[in-house]
Amino acid sequence: MPNPPAGFTNFFQKRVANPLMRRNPFQTLLETTGRKSGEPRRTPLGGKLVGDAFWFVSEFGEDSQYVRNIKANPRVRVRLRGRWHGGTAHLVPDDDARARLRELPQFNSFGVRTFGTNLLTIRVDLDH
Repeated sequence: MPNPPAGFTNFFQKRVANPLMRRNPFQTLLETTGRKSGEPRRTPLGGKLVGDAFWFVSEFGEDSQYVRNIKANPRVRVRLRGRWHGGTAHLVPDDDARARLRELPQFNSFGVRTFGTNLLTIRVDLDH
């Protein structure tokens, strides 16, 4: 089955899904600093905590706004189970993103696999 056009997916996520999901106090959120505005930017996502690192896969790779923000400033915060944690994000382009998705929560991974056009693994090393 072909992927929906990226423009439709971006519109739906930005205008419908993300605003709704950000309201859920237990939704995992990634907070980056806007590379132009300097303002906090919060993105709902799914991933998995492994030791002191939080792993997730970006469905649009370096075309994602939050990935562009990470490249400009890798200091981020991640909200896990309602608590914020500071950390440093690292793009991991050599990681097998499809294999990584099989290790992550399946509900989110299904969406990333279905709509993703340029998968990219990201690891956030959380502060102690």
